[in-house]
Amino acid sequence: MATLADRKPTRRKRRWLKVALVTVPAIVLAGSLSGYLANSGYSNDWFAALKKPSIMPPSWAFPVAWTTLYALMGVALAQVLTAEPSRPRTRGLVLFFLQLALNFSWSPVFFGAGMIDWGFLIIMAMNVAVTATIIAFSRVNGVAGLLLLPYLAWLCLATTLNWEIGRLNPGADRAPLGITGA
Repeated sequence: MATLADRKPTRRKRRWLKVALVTVPAIVLAGSLSGYLANSGYSNDWFAALKKPSIMPPSWAFPVAWTTLYALMGVALAQVLTAEPSRPRTRGLVLFFLQLALNFSWSPVFFGAGMIDWGFLIIMAMNVAVTATIIAFSRVNGVAGLLLLPYLAWLCLATTLNWEIGRLNPGADRAPLGITGA
């Protein structure tokens, strides 16, 4: 007969799965809404007219990548939310929501406002915040930290794309700071 100690991991597993049933759709929907409201992607006339770098993925890759990444973020969040309360857990959650706010602000700034340099500053801050979140989440739950690694990899590509779009399109930035283009 199973002891209470034997059943505890099963209960914890069920608990984070239940939480993930909320966090995954919430993050996917919020991220999708941010992109939709900002008119992100090639349906945006300003963006469609810009020169793109040769490493630019095809347009269909962005919704597939972001949906997958947001789902992984939701699972990682569920893992940490259901961990025992602790300082590292609190730190990880604060960092997670900081990077998420930066994430949701990037599309309105870059696509909605056409601010390439400001978008670059935001995405650079995202890279730092996501790296810090990965470290903090790893201290709470190793799997949660690992689940965010594809996100960081995609952000590195997105950062390069943001930079290159600014470099290839001098004068296209609607609020230039002199960072990526002239």
